[in-house]
Amino acid sequence: MGAAYVPLAATDLLTERYGAAVVIAPGIAVTNAHNANLVDPKSVIASLSDYDLLYFRTSQSAAVATAAPYDGERVIAYGQGAGNELRMARGVVKHFWPAAFGYLSDAGPGFSGGPVVDASTGALVGITYGFFDDEDPAGRLMVAYDSAFVLKELANSKIAAKPN
Repeated sequence: MGAAYVPLAATDLLTERYGAAVVIAPGIAVTNAHNANLVDPKSVIASLSDYDLLYFRTSQSAAVATAAPYDGERVIAYGQGAGNELRMARGVVKHFWPAAFGYLSDAGPGFSGGPVVDASTGALVGITYGFFDDEDPAGRLMVAYDSAFVLKELANSKIAAKPN
């Protein structure tokens, strides 16, 4: 994940907040819109009103390869923790919805907007945006936008062509 991972954090007098983002095109990263308070407002180039996605400019240019998620796929989710700690959670893809998929994992706070990658190839398969507190003993059902959907929304909105 390395150069494509973007840690997000903010601290005020009472709280610390964490999230993550990933570079999906040279100079463009994506996270969740609910992480807007963790991103410099001057760098934001689009926030999609129908989805929890926020695209912003970054000096990082190393985007990762993408792939479609599949049932039973072993994945690794990345998130941000206290003290600039990179967190990883392993999981297994189990559910599919239009534009999204679910993976069972022990991921939690700080994984919002973070990349979900194929554990074998490192290809980006999704962007975490939420969870269901299921009764499954194997873990929490995390929900991620499919990377193809995230890239399609980037292309459809033409935000890549907008100036800084």
